[in-house]
Amino acid sequence: MSLRGWRPMLDGMLDAVWAVDPATLNIVEVNAQAAALMGLPREACLGRAVIDFTGTPEDVFFWEDVAAGLAFDIHSNTLMRNAGGVSFAVERKVSRIQTGAGEPLFLVGLRDLRPEQQMASQLEARIAELRATLESTADGILVTDLSGRVSNYNQHFVDLWRIPSGLLEAHSDTEMFEYMASSSKNSPAYRARMAQIMQDPLLDCRDVLELNSGRLVERTTRPQISRGRATGRVFAFRDLTEQMESQRRIESMAYTDVLTGLPNRILLKQRAEYALRIAQRNSESAAVLLVDLDRFKNINDSLGHRSGDRVLIEVAQRIRAELSDIDTLSRIGGDEFVVLLEGADALSAEIAARRIIGAMAAPFVLDDVSFTLGCSVGVAMFPDDEVGIDALIKCADSAMYRAKENGRGGFCFYQSQMDVDLLSRMKMDHAMRQGMEQGQFRLVYQPQVSLADGRLLGAEALARWHDKDLGEVPPSVFINLAEETGFIISVGNWVLHEAVRQAAVWRLAGRPVIVSVNVSPLQFQQVDFVERVERTLRDADLPAGLLELELTESILVRDANEALVRLHALADLGVSLAIDDFGTGYSSLAYLKKFPISKLKMDRTFVMGLPNDEGDRAIVSATIGMARGLKLSVVAEGVETQAQRSYLEGLQCNALQGFLCAPGLDAAAFEQFIRTLPQ
Repeated sequence: MSLRGWRPMLDGMLDAVWAVDPATLNIVEVNAQAAALMGLPREACLGRAVIDFTGTPEDVFFWEDVAAGLAFDIHSNTLMRNAGGVSFAVERKVSRIQTGAGEPLFLVGLRDLRPEQQMASQLEARIAELRATLESTADGILVTDLSGRVSNYNQHFVDLWRIPSGLLEAHSDTEMFEYMASSSKNSPAYRARMAQIMQDPLLDCRDVLELNSGRLVERTTRPQISRGRATGRVFAFRDLTEQMESQRRIESMAYTDVLTGLPNRILLKQRAEYALRIAQRNSESAAVLLVDLDRFKNINDSLGHRSGDRVLIEVAQRIRAELSDIDTLSRIGGDEFVVLLEGADALSAEIAARRIIGAMAAPFVLDDVSFTLGCSVGVAMFPDDEVGIDALIKCADSAMYRAKENGRGGFCFYQSQMDVDLLSRMKMDHAMRQGMEQGQFRLVYQPQVSLADGRLLGAEALARWHDKDLGEVPPSVFINLAEETGFIISVGNWVLHEAVRQAAVWRLAGRPVIVSVNVSPLQFQQVDFVERVERTLRDADLPAGLLELELTESILVRDANEALVRLHALADLGVSLAIDDFGTGYSSLAYLKKFPISKLKMDRTFVMGLPNDEGDRAIVSATIGMARGLKLSVVAEGVETQAQRSYLEGLQCNALQGFLCAPGLDAAAFEQFIRTLPQ
């Protein structure tokens, strides 16, 4: 069947056209558009089976029906496959015609839908961009046509006018405009102005509306112009309520802390001078407390200043909740707060200080980060210490620094002989350094026992110091002092060496024990720390799997990238890594997933209140559940009662450590203790 004479007619068509022989289902003629669509020279298309270019089973079945004489036409969107095997969307119409020779022929018209789809995609993207722009503006936007029919609006408009959802779903423009009019305090004036606006398509105006909700709204309306003529109107509504309050805030700013809303130093001084004059006249006392947050700088460094501001706001709220209405709470800068207790004696001041410290001890939660902050409080008394507010604050400041020196998280009354205490600390530092040289330090080992079967899982090595003059010095005292003076590096290295040595002795005796060693931030930051651990293990011939290093959360967040490198280096040695006092620092799921940690040690502060304290139950349960999900084991520290143990066992906590099991024991006593445990 020759159709050469058809070519001029086919080439004159805008769409691609094939002619198909129904007997052979071969293509017998194509126009130039079809050849381009097929990706072949025109002559190469002739004689090809039409099924070679079908892209769907539907078309295959259709042509099979054509060959059987069961189908004659079809018109739908489908997929075509070109010579390169690429499928794309087309609109396809197949018609049966009779040639001049009386033979049937099928004409296939094809229109490439790709440009249309691309335009639709671009249009959809453009609409999405316009919608995003509409929603991102700070103003409420309402768009109507010239007859007042609503064509678009954003969520800010809905929120500002408090449009009911039912009204939006009803799509009744008349009811919406009536609702807006009734929401205005001066409804008649609102309706009259709207009528004037809608009557003048080119009117460009600005009005200020007062709503029943108490909000002051600026309404700006401009004509929507298309091709030189007005096609609609755009209303922009801006909330001016904040501007109304700005003047009041500016006026109060001179006397108020901008962030927390508390009195600033100026207002504090005015109130204090008046209160102290009254106290002096009535022969009464008063107290000034200076509250300083512990390690607040870490919050700004790790979480950012915006998060730090949120913490300060919550701190102000917590402190305010612990005071009476007549007491004054002031933020005087940074993370320092001053409390003026009118008519307070020393006992009242102590009670207030303890209440504030207790309020700060509760965990803070920002987004997915949970941490404990704490504070130190200095107390100065009027008139015993000073009589002026500035002098009292200075005294309280000195006492606060002494509270920090004593380990933070406590309070201290101002004493005129505080220099004597400073000298005492200098002497203790000297004695501690001499004690290390003279062998006055020793290690005790506190067992970690499985809650499931009572087996020994490991032991934590704890440093103890007995001085011939000072007696048994509490670890909370000499460890804090060592951290402040930098001597903690020497103490930490000694503990590491002694613990590894003892672990090697137990291993040679056939009683291998995993020994945990605490690592201070300063010690961990030493450039040779990983090499020191490796060398200590090698010198003692102790397998790395019998050493566990306990790290505080502050180590992990101080310089996360550097910490990650060192932790992986330690993990490569085979050393186990645990987080000590989990929950008291910057608890974050991010580093739990990122760092090669295998164990969490839950701080005793969360265990003490079990099983009665609801907050402790929630924290402990969440911690254990989270650890189980991350495949981390959990050791509960400070377990002292059977009730605590039973509750932890019910939560499937892995292990316990505390006086219920055993205190810190010297090596000989520890060996006797483990003989009593299940093997």
